[in-house]
Amino acid sequence: MQQTEIIRYALLAGLLITAYLLILAWNQDYGSAARPADAGAATADPLVDLDVPETGVPDPEAAEASRQPADDEVPDVVAGQVPEIAAPSPDAAPLSQEGLIRVRTDTLNVWLDRRGDIVKVTLPGHPVSLDTPDVPLTLLDRTPSFLYVAQSGLAGPDGVDARPEGRPNYRTDRDLFEMGPGDDELVVPLVFEGDDGVRVEKRFIFTRGDYKVRLEYHLTNPLTRPLRTAMYAQIRRSGGQPPDFSPPGMGMRPYVGPAFTLEDTRYKKVSFSDLESGWEARVRGGWLAMLQHYFLSAWIPDSDAEHLYRGRQRPDGTYLVEFIGPIVEVPASGSQVIAATFYAGPKIQSRLAEISDNLNLTVDYGFLWWISVPLFRVLDFLHGIAGNWGVAIILLTLLVKLVLYPLSAAAYRSMANMRRMAPEMKRLQERYSDDRQKLSQEMMSLYKKEKINPLGGCLPLLLQMPVFLALYWVLYESVELRHAPFMLWIDDLSAIDPYFVLPLLMGATMFIQMQLNPPPPDPMQAKIMKLMPVMFTVLFLFFPAGLVLYWLTNNVLSIAQQWYVMRQIEQKAGATKGAK
Repeated sequence: MQQTEIIRYALLAGLLITAYLLILAWNQDYGSAARPADAGAATADPLVDLDVPETGVPDPEAAEASRQPADDEVPDVVAGQVPEIAAPSPDAAPLSQEGLIRVRTDTLNVWLDRRGDIVKVTLPGHPVSLDTPDVPLTLLDRTPSFLYVAQSGLAGPDGVDARPEGRPNYRTDRDLFEMGPGDDELVVPLVFEGDDGVRVEKRFIFTRGDYKVRLEYHLTNPLTRPLRTAMYAQIRRSGGQPPDFSPPGMGMRPYVGPAFTLEDTRYKKVSFSDLESGWEARVRGGWLAMLQHYFLSAWIPDSDAEHLYRGRQRPDGTYLVEFIGPIVEVPASGSQVIAATFYAGPKIQSRLAEISDNLNLTVDYGFLWWISVPLFRVLDFLHGIAGNWGVAIILLTLLVKLVLYPLSAAAYRSMANMRRMAPEMKRLQERYSDDRQKLSQEMMSLYKKEKINPLGGCLPLLLQMPVFLALYWVLYESVELRHAPFMLWIDDLSAIDPYFVLPLLMGATMFIQMQLNPPPPDPMQAKIMKLMPVMFTVLFLFFPAGLVLYWLTNNVLSIAQQWYVMRQIEQKAGATKGAK
């Protein structure tokens, strides 16, 4: 076997192995399904027995001895070992669907219980499927078989959630809050007044056109001593994919689970399995999120002070991630506001970047993010011009081809010269059929004489692979392309072509490309190359239509470019031969 054939085989094998390892890595990172909550542990109301987070500094004297803060310094809730708050009293009024407070805005439908927890969120602008446009996607929910809720409260020595009687029930003047046509903001106030006169108003502030909810605790202290409390916020969820999740092509599953930002790691995924043994970190500012395909929920504290972030698995099989803020002191006969932000909605990169640093990294493009991010920005810009994501993909393909034109043109010239010299190479193979070493030497001399790179034909494919993989993650992770139509039967570029027309056309264009390439000298290699269009067609049957559209457009442009280069080479060779 000639040296060039060995190199070609090695390149082909390396390409196939790389693709296989990428699929395995994706499934390992994004397809690990966490163990779902034990169905037997679910109850009609799974929130009644919830445990609330640590209370803060357990003992002022112990904290003073361990830390010795200055007189005007407020001790931090993460300064020492802190106990757990007891579960709510069994005598507390049980929660029910009828007792929920409903909030309607143009972007969110939210249900709150009387403790001020977010127990259900639906997204009216994002239907479950194109077949049911009037059925909004449910992001948070609580059912006997699946739990996904967001909770918050006030812990610490004087926190109302840390009282012996359990977490408080808030009152409000009505059970339905709707954003009017002319309203830019909707405020949902929940009020609790303790027997000691301490008043807590828990305000949820919704903004038109946004998925962000601002949560504010307005504390009024009528006592003659200061109150010391700390805000906590948590997300509690069953493991595994959402109930209505249908896996995309090739059975690949997106990552589902918690993520955090840390001081030394901008984006940290902590899987459900990691929470089984417990996890925690102390971060200045920061955020926590619960991710699923295209959507997320997140808590972002309002303060840049140090917060304790942690996660664990509860006895009922559900998972809990939370942050606990620093102790805040409400002066005697004074008031104080403690706030945080909650986000529940799609992974819109530009909006997430505005809400908090690094929150946009939850749109996870994998290890090729450095290509995917600029690709999406260009794609988004082109969509703004064309108004159609499919047309934007075609324009993006054209731009990529223009950028890579000098390199690919050189490769096509090499391939055209290989095709032109095919008869001469065949004569050499017949002449030195019994001397493989001599044949290899003569062919290398011919390549050198004609300035031919025998590996040049691999260059276009190798150049396209990083862009192809990066665009795959763009189409797979960017919610902007979810349910995005192109034309005719393609009504969702993020899903597979329902009639497989695009993959078949892509296979046909790949076959035409193979006919333009010089035939491999080895018969076995020639058979393998003939099978490549069939193999790729079968593979692309399960890829998103947008990705197949990219590859189809790329093939059409490559055929045109290769034909043009071949015509130039043939005309130049004919002119040279005529001159002689």
